[in-house]
Amino acid sequence: MITPLLVAVMVATGNSSPTVGSPAPDFTAPSTGGELSLKSLRGKWVVLYFFPKAFTPGCTAESCSLRDGFDGLRSLDAVVIGVSTDDLETQRKFKEKYALPFELIADSDKRVVKAYDVSGMFGFAKRRTFIIDPKGIIRHIIEDVETSTHAEQVRKILATLRAEK
Repeated sequence: MITPLLVAVMVATGNSSPTVGSPAPDFTAPSTGGELSLKSLRGKWVVLYFFPKAFTPGCTAESCSLRDGFDGLRSLDAVVIGVSTDDLETQRKFKEKYALPFELIADSDKRVVKAYDVSGMFGFAKRRTFIIDPKGIIRHIIEDVETSTHAEQVRKILATLRAEK
């Protein structure tokens, strides 16, 4: 239950979660492929997935699922970007070890995590995926991520969203 005090705190701090139908918060952040900004991806569907920590079982399963389903997502004109609070060197090693064909953002200062309101326990990002349309609008948020089948979960949603246009 949201109390009046909590609402007042949220309004006073400007802390609002991005919602379906709202513009995706723009960012520029270091990634395994250099500086990356969301704005530079306009014109494409973006699958922006947040994961708690590289090299952990769930995060590895999720990332490898997206790797294995990458061609299917790319055929739907989607770009996949992973985000965690790991440092850039850790992200590079994770990408290399698992041959991930997409960029990973090193959000060690947590700016992107905070912008998307996915701050979790112990400073990690919550596991959450945002599907952003070519105009930069959030079209779907996946909170119940199925780590081992995440690519198929995303592909089905993305195909449905594209068919609505």
